[in-house]
This record gives sequence, C-alpha cells and structure tokens, in this order.
Amino acid sequence: MKRQTISILAFLVLFAAAGPAPARAECSDAKSRQFDFWAGEWEVSANGKPAGHNSIRPILDGCVLQETWAGAQGSAGSSFNFYDPQRKKWRQLWVWRNGTTLELEGELRDGSMVLEGRSKDQKGNPVHNRITWTPNEDGTVRQHWQVRGADADEWKTAFDGLYKKKS
Repeated sequence: MKRQTISILAFLVLFAAAGPAPARAECSDAKSRQFDFWAGEWEVSANGKPAGHNSIRPILDGCVLQETWAGAQGSAGSSFNFYDPQRKKWRQLWVWRNGTTLELEGELRDGSMVLEGRSKDQKGNPVHNRITWTPNEDGTVRQHWQVRGADADEWKTAFDGLYKKKS
C-alpha cells in the first residue's frame, strides 16, 4: 500500500510540474482554414507589370493571417484576416500606411474568398468594396478588388492582381 501511495504521489508531482495541457486553438474547424490558400510570400503583378510584394503569414496558432503589403509605387499596409465564429463570417481589418482603414466581411463562395465592406472615397462619398481572392490551378492567386458608388449599379475594378509565389 505504501509503495502504491508513493507511486501515485510521484505521478501527481510529475503531472503538476508538466502543467496543464495546452489549450486547443479555438480556430481548429475547417472554416477557419478556408483562406489558407493565400498564405505565402508573393510577387504581385497587375496588367502584366510589377505591383508589389505581399507576405501572408499565419499567426496566433494559425487562427489569423497577417498580411504585409509593400507596393511598387511606395504604398504600404497590413491586414488581419480571420474567421469569426460568432458572426460565422471571414473578416479583414486593413490599415494603410497613412492610417486609413477598411473593414471587410464575407465567406468562401464557389472556391473564392469574397469579402465586402463600406468605406468612403477621397471626397467623402460612400463606396461599397468587394474583394475576391481566387486560387488558380497553377498555384497563383487572383485578387480582384471592385468598387461601386452608393448610386451606381455597376462594379468598377479598382485592382486586379495576380499573386505568384516567390522562388
């Protein structure tokens, strides 16, 4: 009996020293991995010309994709992209170098991530934004950013970029 008590005590001491088991990431479901196709180090072109470099890295146990953009003409910005289980939507929070922001929300539709949100143009007029990321069979990703004014019926392309992985 004494030997069994010592063994149990030794086990409890070792278990307590090891600490609690690491918590399971709350974003471990399949929906929180739908945008992983965008992760990587990318060269981005638009209309066949270099547009910039983009780094998309998983952070916070893979629960968030952090984007770091450096445009060929000096633009820069960063975003956080994550699946929000309460809203049951993907969200993007973007900040440009000058401090302006864009908040988008959406979902995976027919294999493409489609996020939308409202902002204002340079004159202060309301604008509806829709950005679609589509993975291509050759490993590239197309990012198509469309905008529409409050009174407009048609979408206009603001940016149409092709992401190619850096070699």
